[in-house]
Amino acid sequence: MFGKQEGTTMNYFVTGATGFIGRFLVSNLLRRKGTVYVLVRKDSQKKLAALIDRMGWDPKRVVAVTGDLARPKLGVPATRIKQLSGKIDHFFHLAAIYDLSADAASQMVANVEGTRHAVQLAEALKVRCFHHTSSIAAAGLYKGTFREDMFEQAEDLDNPYFATKHESEKVVREECTRVPWRVYRPGIVVGHSKTGEIDKIDGPYYFFTLLKKLREVLPPWVPLLGIEGGRINLVPVDFVADAMDHIAHQPGLDGGCFHLTDPEPKRVGEVLNIFARAGHAPQMSMRLDARMFAFVPLPVRMALTSLPPIRRFTSGVLKDLGIPPEVLKLVNYPTRFDCREAERALKGSGIAVPPLESYAWRLWDYWERHLDPALFQDRSLRSRVEGKVVLITGGSDGIGYAAAEKIAAAGARTIIVARTEEKLLAARDTLRKLGGEVHAYQADLSDMASCDALVRKVIEDHGGVDILINNAGRSIRRSIALSYERFHDFERTMQLNYFGALRLILGFLPHMSQRRRGHIINISSIGVLANSPRFSAYVASKAALDAFSRCAQAEFSAENIAFTTINMPLVRTKMISPTKIYEHVPTLTPDEAADLIVQAILDRPSRIATRLGIFAAVLNAVLPKAYEIIMNTAFTLFPDSPAARGEKGGEAPQASTEQIAFASLMRGVHW
Repeated sequence: MFGKQEGTTMNYFVTGATGFIGRFLVSNLLRRKGTVYVLVRKDSQKKLAALIDRMGWDPKRVVAVTGDLARPKLGVPATRIKQLSGKIDHFFHLAAIYDLSADAASQMVANVEGTRHAVQLAEALKVRCFHHTSSIAAAGLYKGTFREDMFEQAEDLDNPYFATKHESEKVVREECTRVPWRVYRPGIVVGHSKTGEIDKIDGPYYFFTLLKKLREVLPPWVPLLGIEGGRINLVPVDFVADAMDHIAHQPGLDGGCFHLTDPEPKRVGEVLNIFARAGHAPQMSMRLDARMFAFVPLPVRMALTSLPPIRRFTSGVLKDLGIPPEVLKLVNYPTRFDCREAERALKGSGIAVPPLESYAWRLWDYWERHLDPALFQDRSLRSRVEGKVVLITGGSDGIGYAAAEKIAAAGARTIIVARTEEKLLAARDTLRKLGGEVHAYQADLSDMASCDALVRKVIEDHGGVDILINNAGRSIRRSIALSYERFHDFERTMQLNYFGALRLILGFLPHMSQRRRGHIINISSIGVLANSPRFSAYVASKAALDAFSRCAQAEFSAENIAFTTINMPLVRTKMISPTKIYEHVPTLTPDEAADLIVQAILDRPSRIATRLGIFAAVLNAVLPKAYEIIMNTAFTLFPDSPAARGEKGGEAPQASTEQIAFASLMRGVHW
């Protein structure tokens, strides 16, 4: 029982006041009369001062007490203890490590020993009540409903976080004998329900990157297959702080434990769908209950998951998404939490857990603006290429030149390769005037001996290349019916577009493999995905390079060598100038095409393609006959040019309204 009634002046001592829950609790306490003493490390005083300013606290009422969780009585000097003895009404202990993936030793020091030292200090200060912030993790993985009066019944405490939260609560129950105590077990704490504010990625936030990636590749109406999972108990930080503040000041509750949890928790799949809606990502329309796989014997499941390929695949995916492996183990969380004592203590206060749907959008918005890992990555091209050797074929003009300009400006040792020496040297000189380190090598990539000489010379001069961009290519627009006597069309496109690029890849790969790093970017065509008629020679040569890259990336993935295929849409270069229809249809500029190469360097994806290109490939796979009719319509709509028919000096007719409309609808596809 308290010696003072609510409304009178009370003094507080708070550990973890600069933490996430702590700062909101302190704000609540400052609405009452009295002083709040906060434990801070000596080197964290500036952090506290900044927080006082940011939170708008009265600096005269927030007093720092230097100390250390790892020391007896929290390292508070005896003189300070004597000054405060008998003057503290409520001691709130919040300082702890809240991290499933933290190592066991550090959690033992902070969570268990820190609590023991806090109890020692509370007793030395003769406080009127010790308030311990525990966690639902103290229940372990109890199968069933865990009540507030349960403690010893906790199960499966193998995880260090679960174990130390349970042990720290045990310290309070068994060692806090000279002052009354109360224990609070919050659920998984998420951001503020009014502002969305949170200070780190935890709980459901680990899956936000996955939802964002799905949003980037699929429209929100696409139905997905997902998992149902167990019930996950989420509570906003403002509810936790408000509930602790209210319950702490209610008389007659000493020795009680209070579950600050959602009485109606949602399943993992439902929670992810709520956040998917908040982030405009596609939802899991069909969700499978993972328990349905329980019929597979545990030894078999363990044997499968321990296979090196499975482990490597899982590890790679989780690392890419930023999801700790420990989090996946909680997808089928088995515990429900009865919170009747907390609800009874909060009755009439208006304090309750708001529906997740009402504030999920605020959590997503705050994460996307402040915590999205992509915000903290150096997304500059310079961070990827500075000081590295980047070789670009077809670098004297068009896409290659535009890419070389960007890459050289970012600090790369840029090598441009082309067949015509005069144009090549002019391009090199222009790029050098712009401030980049640029080297020019003349080579005919349709000649294998010239390719080999280029590889030898570059390795001799530069020790190899870090990034190879196979951009040089030849395109021929001619129907098959006009190609019966032109087998050389297929030979020369294959020679340059496939064999030339392949010769360079095979030449530079050994050095990349030795250094266990490298990136090969192949400029392919949207025509490979769309199967553009009249481009059979061109598309076949590019498709061959695509297929090689898919095989190669599987072989070299473990050596940190990436293969990226860019299915480039139509670009306004000299290569398309003979086809007059392209003067009236949407095309990329060389600079825009170069931006796709920059994107490839930054992200190292397996493929970069437009949505239309991907849609065309999917439609062809799902409805091949319908797609055949669409492409035949295009074939008849866009005739061969006079040059393709062998008519010298013939003028191509003006583009018709139908042609322009069709080409605009199928933006970027070669016709």
